[in-house]
Amino acid sequence: MGSPATLRRSLALLAAGATALTAGTVAVPAASTAASVSLSGVHVRPASAGHHSAVGRTAPLSTSECVSQIGIHCYSPLQYRTAYNLDPLYREGITGKGRTIVIVDSFGSPTIQHDLEVFDKQWGLPDTKVEVVKWGDVPEFDPKNPDHTGWAGETTLDVEYAHAIAPDAHIIVVATGVAETEGTTGLPEMMDAEKALIKAGRADVISQSFGATENTFPGFDKGDFKSLTDLRYAFKEAAAHDVTVLAASGDNGATDAQENGEDLYPHRVNSWPSADPLVTSIGGTQLTLDDAGKHTAPDKVWHDKYGAGGGGVSGVFERPWYQAGVAGVTGNHRGTPDISMSAAVDGGAWTYESYDPTSVGWHLTGGTSEATPVFSGVVALADQLAGHRLGQINWRLYGLSLLPPKWSGLVDVTEGDNSWDKVTGYQAAKGYDLASGLGTIDGAKFVHALAGR
Repeated sequence: MGSPATLRRSLALLAAGATALTAGTVAVPAASTAASVSLSGVHVRPASAGHHSAVGRTAPLSTSECVSQIGIHCYSPLQYRTAYNLDPLYREGITGKGRTIVIVDSFGSPTIQHDLEVFDKQWGLPDTKVEVVKWGDVPEFDPKNPDHTGWAGETTLDVEYAHAIAPDAHIIVVATGVAETEGTTGLPEMMDAEKALIKAGRADVISQSFGATENTFPGFDKGDFKSLTDLRYAFKEAAAHDVTVLAASGDNGATDAQENGEDLYPHRVNSWPSADPLVTSIGGTQLTLDDAGKHTAPDKVWHDKYGAGGGGVSGVFERPWYQAGVAGVTGNHRGTPDISMSAAVDGGAWTYESYDPTSVGWHLTGGTSEATPVFSGVVALADQLAGHRLGQINWRLYGLSLLPPKWSGLVDVTEGDNSWDKVTGYQAAKGYDLASGLGTIDGAKFVHALAGR
């Protein structure tokens, strides 16, 4: 399976049904637009953990076909809609209309509009025009560059599943440029882009499917967190403008990548921006559904042979006020995730991708970078229902957890753990835990509860 930090893994589904596994690390050094911030050695990684390529297939497989032919579960956006009980909302006219989801990824994808249209046609979803904002010096896309294709796959997953959940929301893709010769991360560039769109009033929800391990920021080992905390300006701007910010909790369970972007820490760590108290951290679950999208077993913490949902306590941030009620779990530190959605590769999401001419077709992808855009769509639905931006939602989430599930729409996840690569993680338990957060959702109930309607 390659190095433990491998973030995208490809499985070609050959005509005869045989499988072959290849691996490639996506660790992207990017150019800094803020000269005062030196972040050499910090690797910004797309959070997509597994990537299965259905090469040569004209249509995706059903769940039962995936299980029999390739040995894993696979799901369509229509199955997720059923599993999360979102169809009652669509019948009410709650589709994300009038709301904007901003998706931030390095490079973007040159075929995103075409790929989304193919995706929509397959599943009977309405078309939408994706707005692409190029921020900085974005290089010409090179399909032979694994950094470019890795982020293009991330962009495709983010856009297709945010749109699938909130089909009438406007989607803006912010593609940031990376000057690889600089040897520094692209986080300042990403934060600059987010702040600019927030100030311009263009964002209601921001979806971030990337992260960097807290321990890799300069000064961390000396207790000096300035190199990280100086990057929070976009999130402070979001809080001031009532913009909801989401981030994937990661795909390496309770550990994550070291400075080389390859090896994992041999102990528990956490990542940023997921661990930021101004951000809602999205963890991962594994769904077990039939071909119609109905549950055949309760959701559990994502932990399959491809990865595990990120979660744990921050080494930088103290416990925020909204987690006071779960202090017995988090201690004095910020705990992640806050809530979890589908992320398992054994239970992966179908995407259509054509940015790489050697691998055009239907793909299966998992990771908390699936969970994050899915939840961004849920927030857009709640924003529409509320009639305004909900802004920071963490205090609402923890408040809802005090209510009975029939009112809150929260569904507790009590099975599984996020141990990974010999690092013991956290066990799911009743109530809040560091593997699944507050659990997952019954969409129809949750969206109404979150919107207060």
